Amino acid sequence: MIRTLPARVLGSREERLAERQPSRGGRLVAYPVLFVLGALVSLCGCFVQSLWPPAGLLLALLATLAVFYGGLRVTGTKLGAGVPLAGWFLMLMVLMAPRPEGDFVLAAGFTSYAYLFLGAVGGVICATLPTRSGFGYGTLTH
Repeated sequence: MIRTLPARVLGSREERLAERQPSRGGRLVAYPVLFVLGALVSLCGCFVQSLWPPAGLLLALLATLAVFYGGLRVTGTKLGAGVPLAGWFLMLMVLMAPRPEGDFVLAAGFTSYAYLFLGAVGGVICATLPTRSGFGYGTLTH
């Protein structure tokens, strides 16, 4: 059977559910790292999407979705996709706030709004994909 590229990269539902979960300690270490990684991708994505439109928007969205989906796969929990989404979103809130000088990083425009909307939708989609463990730190048994 020939599998499509997305099926080879993402795996099937059965393959994802059959994967062994990392240890609880590994997941506890991964969550703060994923939070910071989500914030860094958000910061870089804000500059890239406005620097090279429309290819920069595509690049920023691909990096954002890769962090969300990577967190899901690394931890094996929905929280693994939700934690980088939280870091991504909090960094965006900081970047959208105007500075006293009147400057701000994320300007109003099509690519900025597309980055905000499509990144948030992608994060929610990744957080709702099936995993062995729903929420929290995962099960103690493998």
